[in-house]
Amino acid sequence: MTDTRDIGLFLGLALVWGTSFAAIEIGLATVPPILFAAFRFDVAALLFVAAVALTGASWRPSVRADWLLIAVGGGLLVGAHFALLFLGQSMVSSSVAAVVLSLTPIVTPPLALALLPRERIRPQAVVGLVLGLVGVSTIALEGGSFGGQALGVGLLFASAVVFALGSVLTERTRGTLPIVSQQAWAMGLGAIVLHTLSGLHPAETLIGLEVTTDAVLALAYLAVVATGGGFFVYFVLLERIGATELSLVNYAVPVVAAVVGWAALGESLTAGTVAGFALIIVGFALCKLGALWQTAAPAIGYGPYRPSDPDGVVVGGNVYLVDEDRNYESTRATRGDAVAAD
Repeated sequence: MTDTRDIGLFLGLALVWGTSFAAIEIGLATVPPILFAAFRFDVAALLFVAAVALTGASWRPSVRADWLLIAVGGGLLVGAHFALLFLGQSMVSSSVAAVVLSLTPIVTPPLALALLPRERIRPQAVVGLVLGLVGVSTIALEGGSFGGQALGVGLLFASAVVFALGSVLTERTRGTLPIVSQQAWAMGLGAIVLHTLSGLHPAETLIGLEVTTDAVLALAYLAVVATGGGFFVYFVLLERIGATELSLVNYAVPVVAAVVGWAALGESLTAGTVAGFALIIVGFALCKLGALWQTAAPAIGYGPYRPSDPDGVVVGGNVYLVDEDRNYESTRATRGDAVAAD
């Protein structure tokens, strides 16, 4: 991920999803968790349906892969994931919820290795993922954050696993629907799943429901910004950089969530939390060592380095491609076409 647009989308997604945990916390003060999640996707689905109508995008699923993507998106990425997330966060603070969800990069690579035949994990990325996990654990355990909250943490961890599985299954499936149409279908299905789960949950009911201004504003932010905008950006990046790399956004989300929780909700931000953030940043840097080196190497004039084509090498701005007879053919390269050797 070295493209400036991808980096900007990545950082924006981290900001939006990080602040969403505070919005969830506000809404859960008066609305049952699964029902609140269902309301969120009621609004988001309508927004995406409107976007499909305004853009004239194709909306009819035409192949089996389209229906599979809708099922995975609505059943796993929306329905199961957000039911578990909202239930879990009703039992822990917003910052702890974000920390547990940041375990997604840890569980994504094994799933990707199992389900994506061409997926590879480099040694430094393994070290980076472990450091990120240590940082996440440091934040979560600071001040005994997990004390008496085992059920909530377990639900949130299950949510992370479900989301990772849905992301990997989505990456390996190629449908024909535009992203906006795919998400309209998935969010509509997800809303139905969430309303069904809410109706089956014995503790959730509309009787005596108190809808406050804060809850409405939180719902609007979650539906329009975090879900409508965030999910669109997520799936754009998923197609561009892949599930394993994109899952690292969950390492940046706890930083935003903890700062917002401290500033807006009065949640603690301790030295242990800062140390955990530092470990997460180091872990992220190790996971992105190749991309960081690709950016730095041309600036300091270092070479040669490998292009994205594995059968070539770049020297002095020239790409030398190797054919089947091991002959070398030189073509002019641009820096954006070359990928540094990891």
